[in-house]
Amino acid sequence: MGRAPAKLGLLLALAMTVAACGGGDSDSTGDGDGGGNLSGELKIGVINPFSGPNAPGGEATFQGYEIAVEEANADEGVLGKKVVLLRGDASAPEQGISEVNRLATSENVDLFAGTYLSGIANTASETALRYGKLYWETNAVAANLTERKLGNFARSGPMADQFAQVAGEGIKEIIPDVVGKPLNQTSFCVTHEESIYGTSISEGVIEALEAEGAKIAAKVAYAPTAPDLGNVVLKCQQSKPDVWIETGYVPDVNLLLRTAKQQGFAPKARVSIGSGDTRLTQEAVGADLDGTFVVGYPHFDLQDEYAPGAAEFLEKYKAKHGSEPTFPQTMSAYTGMKMLLDALNEAESVDPEKVLETISGWDKPLGSYAAGYGAKFDEEYQNTLALPTMLQWQSGKVVTIYPEEAKLPDAKVLGSK
Repeated sequence: MGRAPAKLGLLLALAMTVAACGGGDSDSTGDGDGGGNLSGELKIGVINPFSGPNAPGGEATFQGYEIAVEEANADEGVLGKKVVLLRGDASAPEQGISEVNRLATSENVDLFAGTYLSGIANTASETALRYGKLYWETNAVAANLTERKLGNFARSGPMADQFAQVAGEGIKEIIPDVVGKPLNQTSFCVTHEESIYGTSISEGVIEALEAEGAKIAAKVAYAPTAPDLGNVVLKCQQSKPDVWIETGYVPDVNLLLRTAKQQGFAPKARVSIGSGDTRLTQEAVGADLDGTFVVGYPHFDLQDEYAPGAAEFLEKYKAKHGSEPTFPQTMSAYTGMKMLLDALNEAESVDPEKVLETISGWDKPLGSYAAGYGAKFDEEYQNTLALPTMLQWQSGKVVTIYPEEAKLPDAKVLGSK
């Protein structure tokens, strides 16, 4: 068993000092009466950006939760209760605080889940701790979220180190054939948005590349809300790299790719980490995406043996929404919510200490959940068996190309020598 989490008794008293704040949308999947456990409903507060430029990602995450909850409610619910999702609209870290306050007091939620943005997950989970409530993270990836060792926090999805790991392995395996020389003779420009999300992934990738003797020709951080990223592209362009690696969110990555196209920046290979594999990017950049690599959440072109639940999830999503998911994060969110509901049932409680103690004993192999995930949590309650994949844009669609056991047999790498 893993370590037991810190006792939360004293922290519960802090809730008395936290003011309830308004704002946000309290849309729900059920008809909650605001009574928490007394209402016969199990209420989960979902913290995500449901407005602003990152709203599509927040909505995509929520859609994954909805399907997992609908499945549970069709099968007697969780802990004998109907599960209800209530939205907390947070597009900035300070809004994460106010929305947790609101949902914990006005709506009396039992626990929290989220989120599309790491900065929001950081403040929201710390605020949830003041109320002694579990915060279950499915999608935010910044390394420090689990490194804080909060007594109420667990992450079911991949973290920055796992994105950096897969990026490093995939680049080592694939890029030499694309650029026509070994890694120790290859130069890289690394750009990233400056929050804990982009910074932690980029640091891990740089460490992995330098271990192989690769040259980091330039490293450029930027504000993801900047209206013009021309200078970022110019600095990268001036370093004359063989490969450009970018970590960011959908809006800023789309802007970077459009800017690179306008400025004629065309290195031998480019790798986007964490985003760049959605229809939104395709609409923003067009055919110039072909050949671009993406390290991201698993898509649906996977071996059945690798992700036996992916095809079933896709069919349920299409039946509900009439199309494929806009973001691959949706399946990871669905997977994470399934894990959470399993953990609650097994713990027979929403108490953070009991839930974390329960998952510390899990050892479910890869492929146990959709997206190919297993469930084995380390001492910081990070799932070590949730791995991203490496994809490539080919003829207007993304194709899984790494790892070998995930990709379809006929999948090939575009641009290999």
